[in-house]
Amino acid sequence: MSGTGKERGGTGKQRGGAGRVAARLQVALNGARGAGEGASVPMSPRALAESALGAVAAGAREVLVHPRTPCGRESLSPRVVGPTLEALRGAGVSVPLSVPVSVAAEPDPAGRPARVRSWAVLPERAVVRWAEPGARALASALLERGVAVDAVVPLGGPRQVPGGAGAGAADWADAGGWAGAAAWADVGAWAAGYAGRVRLVGELVEADPALVEGLRGPPGVSWLLFGRDGAAWPALRLAARCGAGARIGVGDVLLLPDGRPARSNAELVAAAGREWARAATATAGSR
Repeated sequence: MSGTGKERGGTGKQRGGAGRVAARLQVALNGARGAGEGASVPMSPRALAESALGAVAAGAREVLVHPRTPCGRESLSPRVVGPTLEALRGAGVSVPLSVPVSVAAEPDPAGRPARVRSWAVLPERAVVRWAEPGARALASALLERGVAVDAVVPLGGPRQVPGGAGAGAADWADAGGWAGAAAWADVGAWAAGYAGRVRLVGELVEADPALVEGLRGPPGVSWLLFGRDGAAWPALRLAARCGAGARIGVGDVLLLPDGRPARSNAELVAAAGREWARAATATAGSR
């Protein structure tokens, strides 16, 4: 399906073990994908709203949406963010909404907090990639507006230079860059000062269980794991085993666990419930 019509693949109910993922599952509606990447990618405000409703019916309890201009460019303009959020809420999407506040939408580090301060319509959450320049100042601007923050830390992959975390940057570089436990611990210590308002988010760049070995959120700080494409489903299974939140959706992956193309976000979310249940059951059985 393209951008109109109802989402397919969700049951509207979660049974048994699959229901346990519901309170922790975020759907990534569109991500950085364009219309040319498949019929499952929602593009228009109407398509985004329909896709969100289908995903929530299938078990998602948060919605992450990348607001875009009519020509498809990501934007933090209040004239783009506000109507996108209003379209979702107006269609009946009642779960928390989240938007990414990143270089892709606004390259200027000083411009991102300025955009946040200009918003007339606010999301419940916003995603801040902690390796991008000005991350801490951006997070502070969001918290001042009453918007909760998802602080994303990459786990694995190539060495990165911390862009906005301040103290500890040299230590992370010495330990292999912005891709591991040292960065996670430092951001977690910062997040602990904002109990209930900041969530740690680990992006698994590789499908490697060793990347999350021993990782936990500080007391009072929730955490979530996700991956993209080939790392998406392994990350969800690891989240189930670790007791973390999870994320899935066409913004992250276009294929179901068995390799078939997903028809919709709802189908991905329904599959996530089944995968979560299997992984959680296997973990409980091994204890």
